Amino acid sequence: MRYFPGCYHGRARWLAVLLACCLLYLSCYGVVLAASSAEKEKKPDPVQVAIIAPASVKKLLEKYITLPAKPFVDDIGQAAYARKIRQESIELLATEGYFTPEVAFGEEKGNSKVYELRITPGPRTRVATVSIEFQGELATDEPEHRARVEQLRAEWPLKPGKVFRSARWEDAKSALLTSVADRDYATARIVDSQAKVDPDSAQAALTITLDSGPAFRYGELQITGLSRYQPDVIQNSVPFRPGDPYRREQLLAFQAALQNSQLFNAAAVSVKPDVGQHEAVPVIVTITEAQSRHIGAGLGFSSNNGARGEINYRDYNFLGRTWNLSSLLRLEQKRQTFLARVDTLPDARRYQYSFGARIEMTDIKNLKTFNQRVDFSRMRTTAHSFWQAGINWQREEREPSGAPNTVNETLALDFWYRYHDINDPVNVRSGFVSEVRLGGGSRYALSDQDFLRSYARHQHWFPVGKRDTLYFRAEAGYTLAPSRLGIPQEYLFRAGGIQSIRGYDFLSLGVREGNAVVGGRVLATGTAEYVHWLTNDWGAAVFADAGDAADRLKKFDLALGYGVGARWRSPAGPFALDLARRHDTGTLRLHFSIAVAF
Repeated sequence: MRYFPGCYHGRARWLAVLLACCLLYLSCYGVVLAASSAEKEKKPDPVQVAIIAPASVKKLLEKYITLPAKPFVDDIGQAAYARKIRQESIELLATEGYFTPEVAFGEEKGNSKVYELRITPGPRTRVATVSIEFQGELATDEPEHRARVEQLRAEWPLKPGKVFRSARWEDAKSALLTSVADRDYATARIVDSQAKVDPDSAQAALTITLDSGPAFRYGELQITGLSRYQPDVIQNSVPFRPGDPYRREQLLAFQAALQNSQLFNAAAVSVKPDVGQHEAVPVIVTITEAQSRHIGAGLGFSSNNGARGEINYRDYNFLGRTWNLSSLLRLEQKRQTFLARVDTLPDARRYQYSFGARIEMTDIKNLKTFNQRVDFSRMRTTAHSFWQAGINWQREEREPSGAPNTVNETLALDFWYRYHDINDPVNVRSGFVSEVRLGGGSRYALSDQDFLRSYARHQHWFPVGKRDTLYFRAEAGYTLAPSRLGIPQEYLFRAGGIQSIRGYDFLSLGVREGNAVVGGRVLATGTAEYVHWLTNDWGAAVFADAGDAADRLKKFDLALGYGVGARWRSPAGPFALDLARRHDTGTLRLHFSIAVAF
């Protein structure tokens, strides 16, 4: 290879010149970019507008009027905005009953950068007269129609002397129409409505004419969407009969009952607003059937029974008869349960039948039990009550630590009644739940002991202030029998733990038998609790529980637990985490639970 030193140095010089030019170009381009970026980042100063108006309308104006997006280019731009903001202000104030406002927009005196929007709203318009007229069947001269018309006029909210607002006017008309259309008159409509406002006198004259149309009565059901089930699964839930007068609330209750049924994914109930069929309007029921078989599994933990795992199976069309088969295998640290149950669908009077079998093993406070049970019952459920009467046979093997093992058998009759009236079935704030149970067996009918068990419980929620709740619970039970021996634990009583006496271990209060705690014949416990809700979902509680379970009233020794807790309205139900102190020993115990206990 030949070497030419002159050529090498020439090339190097040219490369150096080229590199210097590139650097100079990039430097100049960077300066241009920086200048361009600085220009983009520099924003014009915002236009400052001071609203001068009475406090009654100032917040409304501040919330809804449109402020200038950029400074005015010239006087023409300022004048155009002044016209625009004046029109906006007049329209906005009119919705609140101010129809003669004075609006002025201009520069603040001595400051060309600040503008003033000065508003004098003027007198507020009030209702002077109200005329509500009716057409259709409701306007006929019948005593019941006259009484209803008088009631509708008396319930009209915008009475003379009231402030006239557009929103109130629309709400009042809507409420009047709904009140008529929800009962009897499914095709009711407003044929004319006027609100004549006199700005000079600041008064409004209201007139409204409503045509009720004919009164509707129910006809036959027209059901679509059924393929797996027979029509009686829907007909048994109907709260009305053909020929009954139309009530929208009944349609909504009927629809809710179908939607809450496990047989359907969706349900819609309506009537066809056909005036020609008003004497027997068809009730249209459209449903979407759900899958009839379901398998589920879950994991959990309870401060009462420890860790839990379960698997369940349901068949809502058992044997093709729309019976509900439910089975459950639940494994807990202190309790293991397997059960299977078949429930019929409620009939037209809301009665249904249930047959079940259960095997359960427990190991609680040194008492081991192995229980086998079969039962048959008749039930009735309504919107506020539950009633059940049945018969069950069970065999129980007891192994108390430090005491002889025993086997108890009984054939018992059971009765259970519960009534509730609460504002919300998940997050209760007001209302009550009461229940009574009665059951017993006899030596003359396959029982090892004569006994009669009675039990009552009452829970009451009182709303305090805007969000807080005061809660009381009381329960009492007594088993009338010559002795507790020979009676299964289900018909005796123990106390302690969640929904009993916090601060004590689960079912730790009862009768000592060897080293174990077994059920006694007497029970009484109570709770007082106050929950202060810090937000809509989170709250703090203070509580006190008291009571005991014993074999005789003379052995009854009051136990007391108290403490503080946290509350959370979770998607699955109300969650409670409590730290409770046992009064006699000072022991602290943590309890937690989820869902309302009724």
